[in-house]
Amino acid sequence: FLSAFSCRTKEEWKTRSIYQIVTDRFARTSDTGVCNVNQYCGGNYRGIINKLDYIKGMGFNAIWISPIFENLEYSYHGYHITNFYKLNDHFGSEDDFKELISTCHKNDIWVMVDVNANHVAPIGTNYEKIYPFNSSEHYHDWCDILNWNNQFEVENCRVADLPDLNQENDWVTETLLKWIHDLIQKYDIDGIRIDCVMEVPKWFWDQFRDSAGVFQIGEVFDGRPGYVADYQRHLDSVFNYPLYYTIRNSFCGSFQQLEDYWLHYRNIFPGPEYLGTFVENHDNERFLFQCNDKSKFTNAIIFSLLWEGIPVVYYGGEQYFSGGYDPYNREPLWDNYDTESSLYQLIAKANSIRKTYNIWNSEIIQRYADKNFYAFTRGNILACFANEISLERTITDHEFNAGDRLCNLLQDGDCVTVTGQGITISMGDYPKVYVKQ
Repeated sequence: FLSAFSCRTKEEWKTRSIYQIVTDRFARTSDTGVCNVNQYCGGNYRGIINKLDYIKGMGFNAIWISPIFENLEYSYHGYHITNFYKLNDHFGSEDDFKELISTCHKNDIWVMVDVNANHVAPIGTNYEKIYPFNSSEHYHDWCDILNWNNQFEVENCRVADLPDLNQENDWVTETLLKWIHDLIQKYDIDGIRIDCVMEVPKWFWDQFRDSAGVFQIGEVFDGRPGYVADYQRHLDSVFNYPLYYTIRNSFCGSFQQLEDYWLHYRNIFPGPEYLGTFVENHDNERFLFQCNDKSKFTNAIIFSLLWEGIPVVYYGGEQYFSGGYDPYNREPLWDNYDTESSLYQLIAKANSIRKTYNIWNSEIIQRYADKNFYAFTRGNILACFANEISLERTITDHEFNAGDRLCNLLQDGDCVTVTGQGITISMGDYPKVYVKQ
């Protein structure tokens, strides 16, 4: 089922930045009342179409949307599939979905669809409710994952009581491979986010990758760098969960952990420049729930946009959403489309810096690290971050010349002159990104 597509490769995707949308919570086209976060709240494809300018205003040129297929009742998130060939009509018609993709493409926005090849809806053993996997032979025998360090359990047992598809069954594998190939061809999808990658054997992902024919980024929900990195040998990319935990601990603790990551862990990955870099997503509590400090959060978000990898920003972060554990981290965005929000504006500037300086072509060099301050260069930019306000540091490891004038692209008029002693940086609430004038 090798795809004829030759575009939307990992080389092209690394030039993009992604805005993650929970389709049911981002934008709706009619007021359906108060949102019960455990049920459908009315967000849909036409709502996304109507708010593309909001997304473009932050400089994002790709979106990742929720799974698109028919789900069990109340499963607004999309991960409880009942029919792999029928779209979820809560989000709109097939024509609405096609219009979303075509409108995004007209605006140079790529569309990443969330897909799953591990499980189906939580229907116990009543498999006739699922299409086309309607027989017990399509599934592994029922067991629950109790030990996440036991790889056999992880791959063969149920996560959250979700029936586990049996890829050792040739018909199941062939059906899934043809399904993903046909899906991408039919709707002109630019990339896929793959759910529950570690719960499926690695050999299957080699075949799935080839059948998809477009960029894939997999969810390996684990903090061990070596464990996560091995899955990137079977897919174009995975989300950088080891860095996610490092970012949380660094910006809400000490940058020593980030220095350790830089020195010891990042090169474990076969392609760190293709990894998904993120601070928040729909499965983890929001940063501000865990660490209620807007300055630290702002520094973390801008860091994620400028560090190596493909940045993914979770909707609502730009409005300082602070929801806790699932489903409270999936707040409705309507009534909060504030394009004057300070973080909305800073994200736009950071995305502009990415594109203006093509920073994906430049390597990162750490220039300074202590408990409260971190700086790196990437090509022409010097990026500086702090996890407390009103501190000053002098960077002596740099490649600028004495007398060079450096100005902060995130704040007009904020410039420093390089001296023989180095570059003295005075930090406030926000990160600073300097370039030579």
